[in-house]
Amino acid sequence: MRRLLVTGGAGFIGANFVHYWLDRHPGDRLVVVDALTYAGNLRSLDSVAERDEFRFVHGDIRDQELIESLLADEGLDTIVHFAAESHVDRSISGPDAFFDINVLGTHSLLKAARTVWLADGAPVAHRFHHVSTDEVYGDLSPDDPAFTETTPYAPNSPYAASKAAADHAVRAYWKTYGLQMTISNCSNNYGPFHYPEKLIPLAIVNLLHGKQIPIYGDGSNVRDWLYVADHCRGIERILERGRVGRTYNIGGECEKTNLELIHELCRLTDEIFEEDTTLKLRFVEAWPSRGDSCRDAVTFVTNRLGHDRRYAIDIARARSELEFAPKVDFEEGLRRTIRWYLDNMEWWKSVMDGSYRNWIDEQYGSR
Repeated sequence: MRRLLVTGGAGFIGANFVHYWLDRHPGDRLVVVDALTYAGNLRSLDSVAERDEFRFVHGDIRDQELIESLLADEGLDTIVHFAAESHVDRSISGPDAFFDINVLGTHSLLKAARTVWLADGAPVAHRFHHVSTDEVYGDLSPDDPAFTETTPYAPNSPYAASKAAADHAVRAYWKTYGLQMTISNCSNNYGPFHYPEKLIPLAIVNLLHGKQIPIYGDGSNVRDWLYVADHCRGIERILERGRVGRTYNIGGECEKTNLELIHELCRLTDEIFEEDTTLKLRFVEAWPSRGDSCRDAVTFVTNRLGHDRRYAIDIARARSELEFAPKVDFEEGLRRTIRWYLDNMEWWKSVMDGSYRNWIDEQYGSR
């Protein structure tokens, strides 16, 4: 039985991991610590909030004393570290927060883990798993082979640079102090609970509001897309089978240009509205409700500064060592995602209209 600390567990991937782990590992103890900054949503954890094996702690990963007390008092043996600033556009306009949270925050966690787990030269069985990104590897040309775990780091945005620095810090604590760690570098995730500033949820919400979908440049930038439940399963495999000190790339084996992605999302949204005629009554502003195709919503905007052309993940190591491969194909995953946003309007509307933020401020104070 594991006793896990999940950092950033109210965020997109973290919340999905919490649901995934508690569903598949009944009896395990799971403590979430989250600062509930703009992208953390406590309501993403509503369905598990009353479970005896679950505890939520409102806190900051830079608070080393808090983390040490949680590790010690709860007898936790595993950290799964999701907490991070992760939006590239925000890192370009305001990089300080990214280095503060992603680098210094990760280092605070490492110091706390070392203090509790490696004290007095008598280590307890433990695992520190750090969740990172394929963006640390930089950019690929159309004909380059996919990123492997030995691809040299070449980050091109402040976000990617901050995650690369955190990766190196985690590895250094293994080599120097013997901290039992693993790292995963994932490709672009999509699925439920995704904050609606990222491409897929933003596109869905804009379609439902009758707004246009902004596409950077000519839409030819390529990403590898991974359904979030598959990512959670990949982390599970790493915790159960992964070798200490090892990095594993977790990808979806699904390269799409941004324009291909949006065209597919538009096609599926049109289909779903045709299949369920009640949607036109619920979402009267949506493009299909007005008799228009969702593809009419596509518009091109000025490209992002330093926009990486292509990411692609080689999962050969994860396949051979962990027996991991993505299970959810892209069309099915995208259809599930669209349906989740259609069925959970209260969740994303409260995020976008500010009512959720006001509620959090009332509960915990403004940040």
